[in-house]
Amino acid sequence: MEFTSPAPGHDQGSEPRDGLRLFVFPHAGGSSLTYQDWPDRFPVGWQVRALDAPGHGPLLDAAPLTDGNALIGHFFDRLVPELSANGTPFAFFGHSMGALVAYELTRRLLAEGAPAPVWLGVSACGAPRGHTDEPTPPHPGELSDAELRRTLAALGGTPAQVLRTEELWQVFAPAIRADLTLLRTWRPAPPAAPLPVALSAFAGTRDAAALPARVASWAEHTEHFLGLHVFDGGHFYFQDGPDAAARLAGRVTADVRGALRSGRAAAGLR
Repeated sequence: MEFTSPAPGHDQGSEPRDGLRLFVFPHAGGSSLTYQDWPDRFPVGWQVRALDAPGHGPLLDAAPLTDGNALIGHFFDRLVPELSANGTPFAFFGHSMGALVAYELTRRLLAEGAPAPVWLGVSACGAPRGHTDEPTPPHPGELSDAELRRTLAALGGTPAQVLRTEELWQVFAPAIRADLTLLRTWRPAPPAAPLPVALSAFAGTRDAAALPARVASWAEHTEHFLGLHVFDGGHFYFQDGPDAAARLAGRVTADVRGALRSGRAAAGLR
């Protein structure tokens, strides 16, 4: 089930056939492994890549970062040479912590005069408020391993084998705790103006960590809001049921194509 707050003027006409690169930014403690089946869910000609932070996935041997600005710098340095050399349009999708990463990276690209995405998708995450009473996750040092495992199990998204196998937990726990530290301490500067980039927001009906009303606040952060799309499910709504990921992919595809058709991709195509 999907409930959508439609954006005015969203055209469902003929679809463009040009290629597109979709970069996906995982949640706190997550990696590209969560999204390994996504490339098959999108149109032929699209390149879908989930990007890992240091200490995650294939970069497991690298020290995880606990500073938000350093994390944005990592992705900026990694992507800008590729984006500058390849004129194919690209889009960002970020889930939970990955939504903040995708948003802040977009801001950095625009500030530096680098190519910018044609579309930004933010999922299961409220928009930054820019003041000090923003709710923060628990300090990772205050949670025992058992408490942290229970918290992650309630949210979903972490493989059960990692949570119940001590050897695996010891491998992945440092990156999870580093991400919690980053989220607790990260206070990006308030935006000077809404993004000139089309943006869609996504939420789960039963997500207590990111209520749909909170996710809807992203509308204030863009000049081109394409709507809040609310799916039946929890924090990892796209894993709730066999067809959940396909429904999300369909909505992402429609919104990216809508952004391309409307000409709002100018910043990414200059």
